[in-house]
Amino acid sequence: MIDIVAVLRAEDAALDFLSVIGGEEGEVHVLCGDTGERLVLPAGRPLAERLEALAPLVGPVDEHAASPGPEALAALVEASAQGGPARLWTHSPADTRRSRGRLGRDAALAAGERPVLHAVGHSPYLQFISDLDRPLDRAEVAAKLAFVNRHCGHLLRTASEEHVVRTGRVHATERFFAAGPDERERLFALLASLDEDAASVPDPWEFATSAYEAERLDATVAWVAGHCPPGSGPLVEVGACEGALTTRLVDKGFTVHATEPNPVFRHRLATHAGDTAHIHAESLEDLAARPELPGAAYLLIEMLYYGQDLGLLDRLPADLVLVALEPETLAARLTPWLERTPHWEKADETPLAAPALEAVCGGRAYLSKRGSIGVLLRRTGV
Repeated sequence: MIDIVAVLRAEDAALDFLSVIGGEEGEVHVLCGDTGERLVLPAGRPLAERLEALAPLVGPVDEHAASPGPEALAALVEASAQGGPARLWTHSPADTRRSRGRLGRDAALAAGERPVLHAVGHSPYLQFISDLDRPLDRAEVAAKLAFVNRHCGHLLRTASEEHVVRTGRVHATERFFAAGPDERERLFALLASLDEDAASVPDPWEFATSAYEAERLDATVAWVAGHCPPGSGPLVEVGACEGALTTRLVDKGFTVHATEPNPVFRHRLATHAGDTAHIHAESLEDLAARPELPGAAYLLIEMLYYGQDLGLLDRLPADLVLVALEPETLAARLTPWLERTPHWEKADETPLAAPALEAVCGGRAYLSKRGSIGVLLRRTGV
């Protein structure tokens, strides 16, 4: 069986797959997604010789390096397999480096019916349950470090988060897992954040099945109701996603205007809450630029994580804004801003959910949910 290693860039083969390319007993093909190059490492060649063959393919930092897509990768895989048995090794769809995560997802699609193993790779936010662990011995680690120092010095110095090589990205134990199509897509979407790929699967953050999220959402509704009882006026929920909070608010008796700029999420929001809530496409920036949606209060629940200008709150047509954030972001962003702005005061601060560890993606991985704190902002009139 031929082992095919599909990576974004050549150095990835040494950093994440040295235990695969170092096996002398079999032929290994390395496919570089960014350039379309294909390197054949014949059977019986020692690790040092294989790494020397790989070294000329290491290129300069390229922020535009990207997966060529499933079709182009399928052509490379077929050229290597030549109709015979082959096994594909590639990046994790949840690799925090999105360029690698996308290639891992695309390569798995390109593999067809062939077995695929994903490297855990760079995953600072998730702990993975792997299917195959390969600890490297001292000689193999020394070979990996020598390869980096000789051929990847520019990657040790770069400021690029996609391509920089740091200690945590040079693994002494290489870990791999197999995943079906649904698990791969969920892992890819989970790391997408505001990227449009977050909507590639329904409920990417698992609000419907997470005990932590259910507790947080229920506590949020109770907190909102304590300050703005049903019947006191409409609520404007900004960034409603698929409506996990929206439906709870409606069930409590609120009139809700739910806004969601992502069209895929907005379609699901309309499906879940469209008969009972008013659905809008505006983002926070749109609502501030055109203050045409007044409410008793605006809800900014777990959505101020992406560098939004907090000064936008000044232009919202409401005197109450209810914000929920995890404690570190609250301390780093909202609290300093409140200390500077004359236009808002903190009228309440309430813990909504305590931090917890929780499994995701069917138990493939687990992560830390960091807790949530609700802050009621009241306009001062200044």
